Amino acid sequence: MARIRRILYPSDFSSASRRAFSTAMAMATSNGAALTILHVIVPIVPLLPEQAFDSATWQRVDTLVRRRGHEQLTRLATRARKAGIRASTLLMEGDPAQHIVRASRSTKADLLVMGTHGRRGFSKFFLGSVAERVIATAQCPVVTVRGR
Repeated sequence: MARIRRILYPSDFSSASRRAFSTAMAMATSNGAALTILHVIVPIVPLLPEQAFDSATWQRVDTLVRRRGHEQLTRLATRARKAGIRASTLLMEGDPAQHIVRASRSTKADLLVMGTHGRRGFSKFFLGSVAERVIATAQCPVVTVRGR
């Protein structure tokens, strides 16, 4: 098996992602690997008429979402660095599965470690599975960690 030098850990900051972070840190530590922590902002699609919110309101929401993303990424990177792991962060916007795969290529990740919500039935049908789409299209091995 090839040596694991670079690990990509995508997070949506959910409980499933928190469990996967522990796994990603343990794997980074045991392999002496660098850890890239990724968050993908899903664009907000207004469900109300455009007149319900003005552009300034949408701009404030966007700013808050980005700020929260940066803060959470910084918190995770700090935690990893305190554990002696070389950590960096990425913040992207768009379709999570596409950007996770894209980031795995651009960072030349040897391994991807991500959480999964383990949805089944109707919720999976309507919400889809980011993990499934990543597994199907990633060029590197993917470790999934179930959230519950």
